[in-house]
Amino acid sequence: MFFDSYLWAYLLAITLLTVSPGVDTLLVIRNTVRGGFRDGVLTSFAICLGLFVHAAVSAGGISLILMQSAWAFSLLKLAGACYLVWLGGRSLYAAYRGVSGLKLEEGRIRHRRVSAWTSLREGFLSNVLNPKTVVFYMAFLPQFIQPTDPALVKSLFLAGLHFVIANIWQLILVLMVRRAFNWLSRPRVGRTFDSLTGTVMVFFGVRLGFDS
Repeated sequence: MFFDSYLWAYLLAITLLTVSPGVDTLLVIRNTVRGGFRDGVLTSFAICLGLFVHAAVSAGGISLILMQSAWAFSLLKLAGACYLVWLGGRSLYAAYRGVSGLKLEEGRIRHRRVSAWTSLREGFLSNVLNPKTVVFYMAFLPQFIQPTDPALVKSLFLAGLHFVIANIWQLILVLMVRRAFNWLSRPRVGRTFDSLTGTVMVFFGVRLGFDS
């Protein structure tokens, strides 16, 4: 019942959505520059884990409650906005201090040692606290769930496909950043990158906070 005629349309739509630049893309690139391959991969994995939360919430109808309750949705939106601004502020502070996360060890530029928990927490919260993902899953997933399908199981199945596609795409981004590491490790380039990513994250956060 899961491999129906709508599946290919879903795969095409979700792939196009995944490769579109957004906060997830920016965070994976930022953390790969900061902590290397491990940091980027763990961030990607945690971001995609958040998709299962949105799928379960959508299937359970909680998304509808959030969209119908102005104060609950506003609270979720404010939490997500503040978190993005906080992440962006950290990048801007690193650019101001000239500490992009890279450090000199034995004459070589190396990544910062970042705990797995930090990578997982940043990725998971950036996805789960994004109300636009809640709204997207609520509006998008039901189009591919038939009345006879078990809603929760089918939603998690579709989220699983999204999980695989998104992780593959973000792994490609991680590998691309690794190849450009020597260039990105230059102090001026690193500070510029931190300034740009920080500014964009703060912009996303402020815009999210003021979106109606």
